[in-house]
Amino acid sequence: MADSSLRAQINRAQKQDKLATAILTAIVVAISVLLFALIAYIIGSGASKAFDINFLTGKPEQFKAGGGIGPELFNSFYLLVLTLIISVPLSLGAAIYLAEYAPANKITATIKTTIEVLSSLPSIVVGLFGFLLFVIYMGWGFSIISGALALTIFNIPLLVRTIQQALEAVPTTQRDAGLALGLTRWETTIHIILPTAMPAIITGIILSAGRIFGEAAALIYTAGQSAPMLDFTNFDLTSASCPWNIWRPAETMAVHIWKINSEGVVPDLDAVSNGTAAVLMICVLAFNLVARFVGNRIGKKLVAE
Repeated sequence: MADSSLRAQINRAQKQDKLATAILTAIVVAISVLLFALIAYIIGSGASKAFDINFLTGKPEQFKAGGGIGPELFNSFYLLVLTLIISVPLSLGAAIYLAEYAPANKITATIKTTIEVLSSLPSIVVGLFGFLLFVIYMGWGFSIISGALALTIFNIPLLVRTIQQALEAVPTTQRDAGLALGLTRWETTIHIILPTAMPAIITGIILSAGRIFGEAAALIYTAGQSAPMLDFTNFDLTSASCPWNIWRPAETMAVHIWKINSEGVVPDLDAVSNGTAAVLMICVLAFNLVARFVGNRIGKKLVAE
């Protein structure tokens, strides 16, 4: 009697397991197909433009067909690089302090909670704050530096949390081993903990780069909605046509998509919009693939050593 009851329970558990596995598999497959279809649709709709060198390097047109996204493409990468140059060192320092030096008290807990709250702020809120602080109060106007600092505020909370989790994931035994060998806490952090956590840190940085690259709301109010034609032979940092001038306005690809769909009058509006979206999608996919590749390579290298 007991054996038959136990066998019935086992059969019931196996059926429940199979049912749960089938449901979860169906959900994963459905989500994967939906995402793949969305990506394929975006890239397919703009493929004719996305792989056209004239479109990628040409200047945008206001009233006639045939415009390109050359300035917007450069501005997107330039803003991304500036934002990472500012945000990565600050985030790395803050994460090291919170993970390795901050005492376990209410103040530290409050700081961590604040960072988590800030990481969930809508980007439009960050954009309005940047508009009031950098564009109006500081008097910098719509400029690259205003946009880069707004994106820094947008990026730091997420990056701090990502790096902090990577550092905290390093086993405590490695910290103890470093201290036992006579290393200071700083030397242990720099020579043992940081290299061990580096694959996860680099992956987090590259993924945050993809998030920054596709941001539009924060830049509409800080970097502006105009893109002067750039002259790469011009090194006058006060000129609006100098690519490296951080005080000029800089419309990015994401802002360009919003602008032409909201107020564009060019005859080939749909083609330009689809092409820009396809280029943006390809770049974001590239960031994710690079993050996975770099993280795996560094992880294998550290394991081999």
